[in-house]
Amino acid sequence: MTKADLVEIAFEKVGCSKKDVSGVVDRVFETIKTNLEKGGKVKVSGFGNFVVRSKKARRGRNPQTGEEITIEKRRVMTFKPSQLLKDFVNSGSK
Repeated sequence: MTKADLVEIAFEKVGCSKKDVSGVVDRVFETIKTNLEKGGKVKVSGFGNFVVRSKKARRGRNPQTGEEITIEKRRVMTFKPSQLLKDFVNSGSK
Protein backbone atom coordinates (compact mmCIF):
# COMPACT_ATOMS: atom_id res chain seq x y z
CA MET A 1 0.00 0.00 0.00
CA THR A 2 1.29 3.41 -0.93
CA LYS A 3 0.51 6.92 0.25
CA ALA A 4 -1.54 7.38 -2.92
CA ASP A 5 -3.60 4.32 -1.95
CA LEU A 6 -4.24 5.82 1.49
CA VAL A 7 -5.35 9.09 -0.10
CA GLU A 8 -7.68 7.21 -2.47
CA ILE A 9 -9.29 5.18 0.34
CA ALA A 10 -9.71 8.27 2.55
CA PHE A 11 -11.15 10.20 -0.41
CA GLU A 12 -13.76 7.49 -0.99
CA LYS A 13 -14.72 7.29 2.70
CA VAL A 14 -14.71 11.01 3.59
CA GLY A 15 -15.90 12.62 0.40
CA CYS A 16 -13.66 15.70 0.52
CA SER A 17 -11.59 16.62 -2.51
CA LYS A 18 -8.52 14.50 -3.23
CA LYS A 19 -6.36 17.60 -2.84
CA ASP A 20 -7.69 18.20 0.69
CA VAL A 21 -7.32 14.54 1.68
CA SER A 22 -3.79 14.46 0.25
CA GLY A 23 -2.91 17.56 2.28
CA VAL A 24 -4.19 15.98 5.48
CA VAL A 25 -2.27 12.75 4.86
CA ASP A 26 0.90 14.74 4.11
CA ARG A 27 0.48 16.78 7.31
CA VAL A 28 -0.04 13.66 9.41
CA PHE A 29 3.15 12.06 8.08
CA GLU A 30 5.07 15.32 8.41
CA THR A 31 3.97 15.67 12.04
CA ILE A 32 5.04 12.08 12.79
CA LYS A 33 8.44 12.61 11.12
CA THR A 34 9.05 15.89 12.96
CA ASN A 35 8.19 14.37 16.33
CA LEU A 36 10.46 11.36 15.72
CA GLU A 37 13.29 13.63 14.55
CA LYS A 38 13.09 15.45 17.91
CA GLY A 39 13.41 12.10 19.69
CA GLY A 40 9.74 11.88 20.59
CA LYS A 41 7.52 8.84 20.65
CA VAL A 42 4.47 8.42 18.43
CA LYS A 43 1.71 6.25 19.85
CA VAL A 44 -1.27 5.40 17.67
CA SER A 45 -3.87 3.73 19.87
CA GLY A 46 -4.88 0.34 18.53
CA PHE A 47 -2.03 0.38 16.01
CA GLY A 48 1.36 0.66 17.73
CA ASN A 49 4.29 2.80 18.82
CA PHE A 50 7.07 4.41 16.79
CA VAL A 51 10.15 5.11 18.91
CA VAL A 52 13.63 6.47 18.11
CA ARG A 53 16.42 4.74 20.01
CA SER A 54 20.12 5.54 20.22
CA LYS A 55 22.65 2.83 19.46
CA LYS A 56 26.20 3.07 20.80
CA ALA A 57 29.28 2.87 18.60
CA ARG A 58 30.56 -0.68 18.33
CA ARG A 59 33.16 -2.84 16.70
CA GLY A 60 32.15 -4.64 13.54
CA ARG A 61 33.63 -6.58 10.68
CA ASN A 62 33.46 -5.99 6.94
CA PRO A 63 31.98 -9.27 5.66
CA GLN A 64 33.80 -9.04 2.30
CA THR A 65 37.31 -8.34 3.58
CA GLY A 66 37.14 -9.48 7.20
CA GLU A 67 38.61 -6.10 8.22
CA GLU A 68 37.54 -4.79 11.63
CA ILE A 69 35.68 -1.47 11.51
CA THR A 70 33.99 0.84 13.96
CA ILE A 71 30.27 1.27 13.45
CA GLU A 72 29.42 4.82 14.47
CA LYS A 73 26.73 5.60 17.00
CA ARG A 74 23.38 6.27 15.38
CA ARG A 75 19.69 6.65 15.96
CA VAL A 76 17.29 3.98 14.74
CA MET A 77 13.52 3.99 14.53
CA THR A 78 11.59 1.00 15.80
CA PHE A 79 7.94 0.06 15.57
CA LYS A 80 6.15 -2.07 18.12
CA PRO A 81 2.65 -3.12 17.07
CA SER A 82 -0.17 -3.00 19.59
CA GLN A 83 -1.74 -6.22 20.84
CA LEU A 84 -4.93 -5.30 18.94
CA LEU A 85 -2.99 -5.06 15.66
CA LYS A 86 -1.18 -8.34 16.36
CA ASP A 87 -4.47 -10.10 17.11
CA PHE A 88 -6.08 -8.65 13.97
CA VAL A 89 -3.21 -9.75 11.72
CA ASN A 90 -3.05 -13.21 13.25
CA SER A 91 -6.81 -13.77 13.05
CA GLY A 92 -6.61 -13.68 9.24
CA SER A 93 -4.10 -16.53 9.07
CA LYS A 94 -6.35 -19.20 10.61
